[in-house]
Amino acid sequence: MSQTITYSEENRNGVNSRVPLKVAIVGGGLVGSLAALGFASREHEVHLYEYREDIRTAELVQGRSINLALSQRGRKALAEVGLEQEVLSTAIPMRGRMLHDIKGQRSIVPYDPCTHQCLYSVGRKHLNELLLNASEKFPNIHRHFEHKLNYVDLSEGRMEFKRLSNKEIVEDVADLVVGCDGAFSSVRQQMSKAPGFNYSQEYIEHGYLELCIPAKNGEFQMPENYLHIWPRDAFMMIALPNQDKSFTVTLSMPFKVYETIRTTADLMKFFHKYYADAVPLIGEERLIKDFFKMPPQHLLSVKCNPYHYGSKVLIIGDAAHAMVPYYGQGMNAGMEDCTLLMSLFNQENLSTAEILAQFTEMRWRDAHAICDLAMYNYLEMRDLTKRNSFRLRKWLDTLLFRWFPRTWVPLYNSVSFSSMPYSKCIANRKWQDKLMKNVLISVSVALLATFISNYFGVF
Repeated sequence: MSQTITYSEENRNGVNSRVPLKVAIVGGGLVGSLAALGFASREHEVHLYEYREDIRTAELVQGRSINLALSQRGRKALAEVGLEQEVLSTAIPMRGRMLHDIKGQRSIVPYDPCTHQCLYSVGRKHLNELLLNASEKFPNIHRHFEHKLNYVDLSEGRMEFKRLSNKEIVEDVADLVVGCDGAFSSVRQQMSKAPGFNYSQEYIEHGYLELCIPAKNGEFQMPENYLHIWPRDAFMMIALPNQDKSFTVTLSMPFKVYETIRTTADLMKFFHKYYADAVPLIGEERLIKDFFKMPPQHLLSVKCNPYHYGSKVLIIGDAAHAMVPYYGQGMNAGMEDCTLLMSLFNQENLSTAEILAQFTEMRWRDAHAICDLAMYNYLEMRDLTKRNSFRLRKWLDTLLFRWFPRTWVPLYNSVSFSSMPYSKCIANRKWQDKLMKNVLISVSVALLATFISNYFGVF
């Protein structure tokens, strides 16, 4: 049996952003539910389709549970829909990295010792629930859970879904289809068949497993206001604090290393060698149970261009630019997509086609840039953070930032604590590297000249 959802015909004729559109959002996760709020607040009719059941009532939520680090870009997007302070009220501030060396000694690397900005640890499920609850306040947002997208006509905006509860086929048509359906996006898959669509994906050779450091006597077992990192050259472990006083622990390492750990004895030998201080925090019994509960998960990076098809279809968030999670910018970048998109819809002189085209042109370079930065930061976190050269550069960046806050903004600060375009963050870093290299060369030449003058009397 097929059911067709009807809508007002005059909505189909609206091509100007001032005219209310019927917007179908595929994917009810963080970016999709945030986009729904943005469109609805501008009086568009929104239909939010989600593959999963309603997470607010589900006993077991499918999908990733890696904790999220909320930074400036995400905060700005949440502020625009009036939710920033509500999110921050339960989030846990993380003021820097706490590094655990192989001997169990700890050291602190602040994120922003000058202006004391910080990241915030937020739970994925909690944030998604908050966004969905906010959507209930809009009568022009219609939520459709357990709807799997089968097909979308890119030219007409026609969609076909399968309702998972009863296998019924549901058809709909919209003025604008927005794909927010993640790294394995069905909307992007349809777009990839169109001429001129560029797409690449890269799986990294490292996988991740989630472990847990539980609360002890109702309290955190480690200082809670830090992102904890155990850097070990080719692999690492990180931990983010949770509201229930536990830590979500993510072990990231090459699949070939995972393959060497086949038995309980292998696991305990490995952890006592590389993460000895974490063993009593996790507990041996829990470590064994969590480690062997499921195989390590894959991580991939996705780049594509363009993000739109005509005036009918757009992809944002992970559907447009999935990235490895090591810069903590996946959610923040997706939310920033919403900020940019809504700013374009605020320009009443632009048609929908012009808005989508401008979004692609304004966004793809920055999206590719943050995908690259996320790859780089994995190397930094697992290896470079424990090097003296890294710490010296961090010290110099902080000193220059304190002296010249408008001129010298360190890379991490520009990415996490500003809305500077990601591509400009990289360009700014390259400028700083070049300047610092030239200064070091000049200082070296001056010292060499002084040495020669003093000892040989040449100059």
